[in-house]
Amino acid sequence: MIPNREGYAARMDESQERAPERTAEELQPLAVSTARVVLWGELGWVAALVVILAVPALHEGERDWWPWVPVAGILLGLLGYSYVRRGRGNAAGAK
Repeated sequence: MIPNREGYAARMDESQERAPERTAEELQPLAVSTARVVLWGELGWVAALVVILAVPALHEGERDWWPWVPVAGILLGLLGYSYVRRGRGNAAGAK
């Protein structure tokens, strides 16, 4: 049975309220170290690689390419980390 879309759409229009307007002071970005975020991402890729290598079913047979995914993530993360740490160009504002 197909649901009554007109009824659903009507209920959605009634239930959605407009978000209150926010000032620029309320919408300031968090003071987070970009390099720290990249390092946490690196840690995630390393953990994924360890799990994939520890569980044989995750890297044998048709899944023999799976270990290369976190390896690529680690390498790209290291590239990103070096870019952020260098702090020139677009990365100048990233601290």
